[in-house]
Amino acid sequence: MEVRYVADPTRYARMNTEELRRDFLVDTLFTPNAINMVYCDIDRTIIGSAVPGVAPLALSTADELRAAYFTERRELGILNIGAAGRVVADGKTYTLENLDALYIGRGTRDISFESVDAANPAQFYLLSYPAHTTYPTTQASKAQAAAVPLGTEADANRRTIYKYIHPGGIKSCQLVMGFTQLAPGSVWNTMPPHTHARRSEVYLYFNLAPQARVFHMMGSATETRHLLVANGQVAISPSWSIHAGVGTGAYTFCWGMGGENQAFDDMDALAISQLR
Repeated sequence: MEVRYVADPTRYARMNTEELRRDFLVDTLFTPNAINMVYCDIDRTIIGSAVPGVAPLALSTADELRAAYFTERRELGILNIGAAGRVVADGKTYTLENLDALYIGRGTRDISFESVDAANPAQFYLLSYPAHTTYPTTQASKAQAAAVPLGTEADANRRTIYKYIHPGGIKSCQLVMGFTQLAPGSVWNTMPPHTHARRSEVYLYFNLAPQARVFHMMGSATETRHLLVANGQVAISPSWSIHAGVGTGAYTFCWGMGGENQAFDDMDALAISQLR
């Protein structure tokens, strides 16, 4: 497990491109036949992936957790961005199609991942936060998610937000998770931007063509920078940072949050004119 310590606003303002990417970009996920994990000090977030091939992959604990098993004191959100796969949690099997989600509650001892077809593997995206109590392991399909259409073609930001793990859906301790799908011809998300000082956020960008990129905007309103993000890469967004993006074409991104509250609309709005 990689351990990541992210810069504060003061150090961030002096960082060059390579340093920004080292701290805020995760580009080591979705390795075939492997589980990859990054432990971030912000809200003790764990970002990971599992891409099972012929053999199942078991999710084990890590020395950094000082735990007998991975979810001894944690909860776990899973989104499948690949082909069909199975997650086995304490002996119960959950089959996840593309864009299906699964929440695994604290206290689940044995977790493993399988692909239905090893030649066309599942790609499980994993996001985990500490948990203070146990909520039941719960599966949801895209059709069961709370879908919220937003934006207009004129502003090139027509998109649909799909909420999975949130107070009105799958219950959790602090994890809030879902994904946003942009319509063809739309490229902007979360603009005008906002921050939410009570939560950090993690963005996984996917469904990009190999040569496509997303310009992920970050930083304080008066010290903006950007990361060039490719398919299957993650941008870490601290509570003090904006998190907006524009792509070279339409894309999809999984958003996940952890922190003081779970109110999706708890946002500190910023005007575009405030950005520098």
